[in-house]
Amino acid sequence: MSESAFALLASADGPDRSAAASVRARAERVLRPAGALERLDEVAIWVAGWQATALPRVDRAGVVVFVADHGVTQRGVSAYPAAVTVEMDRALRSGAATASVMTRILGAELVVVDVGVGNPTGDITIEDALSPEAFDRCFQAGRDAIAGLDSDLVILGEMGIGNTTPAAAVACALYGNRPEDWTGRGTGVDEAGFARKVAAVAAASRRARGCDPMEVLRRVGGSELVAIAGACLEARLRSLPVILDGFVVTAAVACLEAGSPGALDHCIAGHRSPEPGHGLLLEKLGMEPLLDLGLRLGEGSGALAALPLVKLACACVTDVATFEEWGLPT
Repeated sequence: MSESAFALLASADGPDRSAAASVRARAERVLRPAGALERLDEVAIWVAGWQATALPRVDRAGVVVFVADHGVTQRGVSAYPAAVTVEMDRALRSGAATASVMTRILGAELVVVDVGVGNPTGDITIEDALSPEAFDRCFQAGRDAIAGLDSDLVILGEMGIGNTTPAAAVACALYGNRPEDWTGRGTGVDEAGFARKVAAVAAASRRARGCDPMEVLRRVGGSELVAIAGACLEARLRSLPVILDGFVVTAAVACLEAGSPGALDHCIAGHRSPEPGHGLLLEKLGMEPLLDLGLRLGEGSGALAALPLVKLACACVTDVATFEEWGLPT
């Protein structure tokens, strides 16, 4: 799967440079001082390039949340039991969860994909998270979820008790550094729980260090992380701009970038979470998040909070008059 994934990325088209240039030129002429909304203008230019239009906008955002269980929770790395995953899956589907409410308020479409609820991965400290066959199924499930959307922008999210542990293990295996540099409190573990978590990340990352990035993901990632990578790949093939959520999502897609530099050009970081590994990973990827509000829920919630900024960024270029249109000298 890794070879085919990277081959697809190598053949994927980049952004439409003509559309991006057109929006950049307009941003320089709209009724405000040059550079007054520079970061928002750059977001609009990014959307324009991937939507291949000089009139970028987000009317049909698709939010895909992948849900799964993790065998490493038996190591006491989470403040919540694994049984909570199934209840959160139910809450997401019934409209009671945070991401459900946010998508409803923002007029986005929420798709919840079960890729391993009640079917936990292997304990990554001593065994592979997924067999090659299970890896392929999860990766394809991610691709299929994006293929089934009718969206002009995608938000990727996740839910799975204990999944910041595999996220930290993946990042540590890919980039090195100390295990404790990548490991945070997750759902709020105490000191003893944090020590167990660091030990789990250390043991897992040793098992995968030096492997091909997709093999890292198979060995020490998780079902939803693999599906997220598949979804991100499919979005790239369809030239869909993507807003990434927090640490788990970013760790999953980092495997694509590690194997094919530039693979994440269609992605933007919605926010920076308090997980120390997330900030470090964003630095490694050269991504500057849109928001930094201390959000640490998951479910795509941080990316959803950034969605209005992306919408505003587009409108503030396409809908604001230029000096010429308003009859003023430039």
